[in-house]
This record gives sequence, structure tokens and C-alpha cells, in this order.
Amino acid sequence: MDASLITGNLTNPALLFFILGLLAVAVKSDLEIPPNSSKFISLYLLFSIGFKGGHELTHEDFTTEVVAVIAYGIASSLVIPVITFSLLRQRLGVDNAVAVSAAYGSVSAVTFITAVSYLEINNIQPHGHMVAVMALMESPAIIAGLLLLSLYGQSNESRLRKREAVIHSFTNGSVWLILGSLLIGFLADDKQARGIEPFTTDIFKGFLAIFLLDMGILSGRKIKALISNGIQPIAFALLAPLVFGCASAWLTGLITTDTGDRFLLSILAASASYIAVPAAMKMAVPNANPGLYLPMALAVTFPMNITLGMPLYLAIISM
Repeated sequence: MDASLITGNLTNPALLFFILGLLAVAVKSDLEIPPNSSKFISLYLLFSIGFKGGHELTHEDFTTEVVAVIAYGIASSLVIPVITFSLLRQRLGVDNAVAVSAAYGSVSAVTFITAVSYLEINNIQPHGHMVAVMALMESPAIIAGLLLLSLYGQSNESRLRKREAVIHSFTNGSVWLILGSLLIGFLADDKQARGIEPFTTDIFKGFLAIFLLDMGILSGRKIKALISNGIQPIAFALLAPLVFGCASAWLTGLITTDTGDRFLLSILAASASYIAVPAAMKMAVPNANPGLYLPMALAVTFPMNITLGMPLYLAIISM
């Protein structure tokens, strides 16, 4: 593995702000990003990446390779929950295994956004269709999780509750905004897109750094709850995403030679949702413990991916 990849990532200001947030919790600092500001920044990041990706789509040809990339992303979001559920059902119980499997089959928009920034640092231009892939990978994992619950669950959850969760997987604020921004960016012509370009490009990395600072603070607080559940969930949250990400980095070579597409498919396979899925699982699987699957995704898998995962997946692809 190229040591410069790891060094470059570890000196990335966005990552360093994430670590600053973790340290703030460790030293019991009163540093905090106001909730309203944090929500605005997250909405801005989703809007910006969606709009830019949608506008890039207008300059792309939908070749068989692009279709294969999209199909691979959707397929991985269906297969990963099944693998995860099979590994965890005996250890965590059906309800918790369903919630964890849905989280790990779905994707983290913030991890994706950080990965796009990482590609740009390495002078690799991501394709606009990858934003569509990310958005399309949110819901299949939730649906797969609910199907597993129907097959193995013992609770008497109503079909209405499950239907509401599936609908929510499409209308969840983050999914709705990324899909809507993608469509608006696709409809905008070049002149219209340039009109808001300073807002969607020039200030993007600054907002990303502040948002990762907030994520560092939140992760530092969540890790304590996860530790109380023992070592097995932590080990899974560390190792399974690395396996999924490395496997994807290799398998995607069978469908595309594009480094950016392969890297983003790998990071999507390795990431875990801590926004859309927890909201859906709260409705559909109320007996699942959010103190388990939420900190697994946010406090362990997320920092692992942006520190070790990204340079590792890119190194495998570059071999």
C-alpha cells in the first residue's frame, strides 16, 4: 500500500476536525455545534453533492458499464444485509440483527461525501451517476431487513407499521433531498448551474470540515454506550466493513475499469447508515436497541472508513 495515501488522508483537514471532535469529548470540553446549525450543514452537504452529481449526469452517456455499476450498487445493498443477518442472528437476536443488517446494507451519505472529497484530493474526478447509485442504495437494504424480519421475527408487528417504514425509506429527508437535488441538477443547464457554483463548490470543504467536527463530538459520546454491549459488536463494526469494502474493491474490477467508480462502490459497500435506517427501524423494529446499531455505524465504522478504509480500498484498486 502506498504510504502517501495514508499520510495524505491523515493530514486531511476534514479528518483532523473529526479527530478534534473526538478529543473534545475525551477532555470533557464544552465544545458543541448548535443542533440547528448542524442540521443546516447536513442539508447543505446533501444538496450540494446531489446538485453537482445531477448536473454531471447531463454530460454522461449511460453505457452498459454505467448500468452495470448502478446494478452492482443495488445488488450489494440487498446481499450485504443477508450476510450480516446470518452472522449476527444467533449472537444479537432477530430484532437487533435486522436493524444492524439494514444499517450495514444501506449507506452513509456523509461517508460518501467525504470519499468524494478524498478522490478530488487525489486528482480523481468522480462521475455524477455515483450520486444516483448512493441514493438508490438507501432503500433496498431497509426493505431487505424488513423481509428478514418477516421470515424470522417472532413479534406481532403490524403490516401497516412495516409499510410505513418502507415508505419512509423513500421519503426520509436525506433520501428525498439527495434525489430531489439530483433531479434539479440534471434539469439545470450549464449557465444555470454556474449561477450557484460558488455555493455548491467553493465553500463545500469548509462546511464538510465543520460537519465532521460535529460528527466527531457525536461519535465520542456514542462510543460509551457501545462499549457496554461487549466486544463482539465493536469487532463486527470494525472488521465486516473492511471485508465488504475490500471485496467490493476487487469485484468491481469485473464490471468497470474506472478508479473513481470502483472506489465509491467500495466505500458505499463498507459504510453504514446512521440517519435513514435508524429512523426506519425505530418504526418497524421498536424492540431493536438503538444504543447498539447506531453507535456501531457512527462511532466505529464511520471513523474506521475515513481513516483506514479509504486509503486501503484505493490501494487495492490501484494495484
